[in-house]
This record gives sequence, C-alpha cells and structure tokens, in this order.
Amino acid sequence: MGKSIAIVLLSTVLLAATSVRSQTSIGANVVLDPQDIVILVNETKEILVRFRGQLTQNVQFNFTDNDVDFVTVTPSLISIDAPPSGFIDRAVPVALQARSPGQFDLVGRIIPSGLIDDAAAFIRVTIANSRVIMYAAIVIGWIYFVAWTISFWPQMIVNFRRKSVVGLSFDFLVLNLLGHTLYAIFNCSLYWNNHIEQEYFSRNPRGLNPIIANDVAFSLHASLATFLTVVQCFLYERGDQRVSYTAQGILGVFVTIIVVSGILVGTGTWHWLDFLYALSYIKLAITLIKYVPQAVLNFRRKSTVGWSIENILLDFTGGTLSMLQMLLNAYNYDDWASIFGDPTKFGLGLFSVLFDIVFIVQHYVLYKRPKKTIDTVESNLETLLKSPHLAATSSTDTD
Repeated sequence: MGKSIAIVLLSTVLLAATSVRSQTSIGANVVLDPQDIVILVNETKEILVRFRGQLTQNVQFNFTDNDVDFVTVTPSLISIDAPPSGFIDRAVPVALQARSPGQFDLVGRIIPSGLIDDAAAFIRVTIANSRVIMYAAIVIGWIYFVAWTISFWPQMIVNFRRKSVVGLSFDFLVLNLLGHTLYAIFNCSLYWNNHIEQEYFSRNPRGLNPIIANDVAFSLHASLATFLTVVQCFLYERGDQRVSYTAQGILGVFVTIIVVSGILVGTGTWHWLDFLYALSYIKLAITLIKYVPQAVLNFRRKSTVGWSIENILLDFTGGTLSMLQMLLNAYNYDDWASIFGDPTKFGLGLFSVLFDIVFIVQHYVLYKRPKKTIDTVESNLETLLKSPHLAATSSTDTD
C-alpha cells in the first residue's frame, strides 16, 4: 500500500514538472515580414511583426534604439497578451519612416527574454536618397556585366582570323585561367552547396548569401572562354612563345597553397568555407599580377599585334562602370565606408582600369606603327590576311 502511494506521488510530481516545463519552454516565435526592405528618405513603409506558437504568459516586444538616427518606428513597443487557448497567431503592423540614408539591421527583442524565440526578429533596412539613382545603378550593373562577359570573345576571334596566337602572353593566359576557375569554384560552391551556405550563415547570422546567379554565370562563362583560348594555343601558330619559368613558379606557389588548404580541410583543421576563402584570396592575387606579362610582352615586341584591343576596351568599360556604380551606391546609401573603409573591391577595379589605360596607350600611341620587325611567321600571316590575292599567288608559285 505504501509502495503504491509512493508511485502515485512520484507520478504526480513528474506530471507537474512536465506541465511546468511545457509552459515555460519556448513554444512561439516572432518574425519580421519582410526581412529586407528598401525605403526612400522621408518615405514611410509598413512591415508586419508576426507572432505564432504556444504562449502562456504576457510579453512585450520592442525595437532596439541603435538606429534612431536612420528610422522612426511606430509603435516601437508592442504588448502581447497570452490568449486563453495558449496559442497565438497574430500579425501586428509597424510603420517605418526613413530619416536619413544608410544600410543596417533593425532588431527587435522579447521582454522577458526566453518566452518567445526572437532569433528572426530583425529586418535588413536600406534607406536611399533617390530612386532614380537606384535604377541607374541597376542599369549600369547590367551594362558592365554584359561588357565583361563578351570581353573574352574578341581575343578568340583575333586568334581564329590570324590562325596564330603570337602576341598573346601565355603567362597572362594561364594565370587568367586559374583565377577564373577558382572564382567559379567559389561562386558555385557558395551558391549551390547547402552545407557551405549554412557555414556562411553560421558566421554571418543576419547576412545574405553574397553570391547571386549573375556571379555564377559570369565566372563559368569566363572559365570556359579562357579555356577555349588556351586550346587555340595548341591549334594555331605560336612561334617560340611558352609559359615562362617565373609564371610556372607563381603557379606552383598557388597550387601548393590549394593543396595545403585541402589537407587542412581533410584533417578537420579548416572548414570548407575557409578553403573557399583561400581560393578567393588567390584569385585576388592573380588579378593584381596577371596583366603584367602582357604589358611586358607588348613592350619587348614594340607591338600589340595579336593582342585584342577590343578586349581591353570592353574591360575598361566594365571596370569604369563598376566603380561608377560603387560611387553611386555609396552616395545613395551614405555608405562611403564600403569604398574607403574596405577599399579592396574598388582598388582592384581601379587597378584593372589603370592597366587597361596602359594597353590603350601602347596600342594607339606608342606602338601604333611597330618600330621593329616582329617575328617572320607573324609578318607573313599579316601580309596574307591583308592581301588575299597575294596569298593565292604565293600558294600557286609554291605549287
């Protein structure tokens, strides 16, 4: 009898404890809808604060006051009463009035904490000065995307017409191929691999995936186009050109870094995201040095014959418009720190444009008329291309 009473009492205590835990555990969540919004200065837009789930206690929801200089939130404090059923499904409208341009996360929190999951209680707010500038930046973005995309083809067309790759630096080509391939691996992995994407979000809880479809398409196209140009080097006349020992040494260093990074991932020392970051750093390094071999080759030959100036003009157009877009966005969102605080992207764009200017000066000013005879094979090819009749006559004489 006493044993039975003890069992009943123990069961009652366990049931009560379970009941208490079920009431105090987090059973509801709060989400801001939408979680990304663009507003013009002095404009007001409405968002929804959605509460859903089990709630047995009254709570309050308020927004942090870290961004009061940018936006006015009305109401800034929301009181939520626990429903009689213990289950809440409610959406509360909130007005956001933009005061000054900027980009930030507007974050909300539950008081007392722990009763509702508020991990998703944030919204990424972008406040712009002008809608016209927003649209202009978008149009400019598409223009430079197209310019950069088609900039790979003029060189292949020049090679095909001349049936020669003499004048095209093989050092530039192999560095460019490695750089674009690594860039494509980085973009495709972060865009399509859910595991790597989750690694990124775990390090940037309120961030967005930085890779969009345009990035993937461009990098894959760039890798393919550069690879086809490399194939042309095996099909057409190349004279005595080859990949220099310096370039081979640089490639060896990069390959070693890739292998070591892979080993670190294999041993669990690094995550896959760290490996991809290593690839991106190599890509940045290649961007800084890849134009040097071609500029040096043009200087030594005192000629730009065989090097497509259309490629450079398109690259110059893309690079200039890319920097213009960054400047427009910096003004429109008062985000000058993206340029001067972290100058890597802007600096790389400026560096590429400066090299394009060097090539333009070489082609149109310094070596407009080659000052010395270039190799015999190239001279013969140029003559044949310019005079089909002479080419036919020469062929007949040879026969």
